[in-house]
Amino acid sequence: MQILEVSASYQKSFNKLATHPLQSWEWGEFRQKTGVRVVRLGKFNNGALSEVLQMTIHQLPGGFTIGYVPKSHIPSQALFQELYKVAKSNSCIFIKFEPNVIENPKQIHLLGELKLIQSPHPLFTKYTFQLDLEQSEETLLKNMHPKTRYNIKVAQKNGVVVKEETSTRAFQAYLDLTFATSKRQGFFAHNRDYHGKMWDTLRPSGIAHLLCAEYEALGQSKILTAWILFLFHNILYYPYGASSSEYRNVMASNLMMWEAIHFGKKQGAKLFDLWGSLGPNPDSSDPWYGFHRFKLGYSPKLITFVGSFDAIVNPYAYRVYTSIYFLREKLLTLKRVLTP
Repeated sequence: MQILEVSASYQKSFNKLATHPLQSWEWGEFRQKTGVRVVRLGKFNNGALSEVLQMTIHQLPGGFTIGYVPKSHIPSQALFQELYKVAKSNSCIFIKFEPNVIENPKQIHLLGELKLIQSPHPLFTKYTFQLDLEQSEETLLKNMHPKTRYNIKVAQKNGVVVKEETSTRAFQAYLDLTFATSKRQGFFAHNRDYHGKMWDTLRPSGIAHLLCAEYEALGQSKILTAWILFLFHNILYYPYGASSSEYRNVMASNLMMWEAIHFGKKQGAKLFDLWGSLGPNPDSSDPWYGFHRFKLGYSPKLITFVGSFDAIVNPYAYRVYTSIYFLREKLLTLKRVLTP
């Protein structure tokens, strides 16, 4: 058994073992294009890959870095120890793990064996919604909230049409809607270069797909909603979506979700991961509550992951980083409160 960096000649084998689009070879290629260092390690048995892990390394001021392993499995001791060595040689303060693993005592025990601590500053939410796409369309419709079913019919009666797009016009509309939505709702969005590189890298591989909902208004067709979906290992994911503030009464987003379900079923997806939720007892005053409730209308299952864990590489720098992180969060919260 050997732990080695994985070369491009093993790309197909790497993807077969990858657990999520964010662990895919193509995601690593995309992140490299944005200037982030990517490390791919693999466990080889008699020349064949049996375990893989992908880590991105992010630069901080002062020469320090952070290692990030999103949506992986929980690594074996051998693979973890090699990853830890790589992190240390790259001046990482810590490695953040956010495994694509459902919470249970066995998995928590495995994380403890690796001496990981629960992170005080998670990136991904611990919860998501998942929809079983092996159910019939009739069952899926029946299980929806009545208001959701009604809104889908409203969109259909208003002539909203959802289709997959690859054109430059459609992707430009997606970008425009993304930044309009982020400004309107006050959340962070990556810049145009980030989205463009992501699309250009993941679309040719068949991972990324763009769906657009169009509506005929005043003799002109307008894209009201645009989503980028990921398709990987027979699971459909909804990582990016945006909508217009115009013509909200035609309920384009509701039809978009229904057509995304159709799209996933046609592609052979068995599961639709809606990429996050607020958890079992959501606060109705939370800024994300409306989005949470929108997803809930389709009657998905609430899934709880193990959460976010850190492997501390530099204990002193980790304490300083954590203190600065909490101070920054308090200042941002205060700014939001005081901003008119």
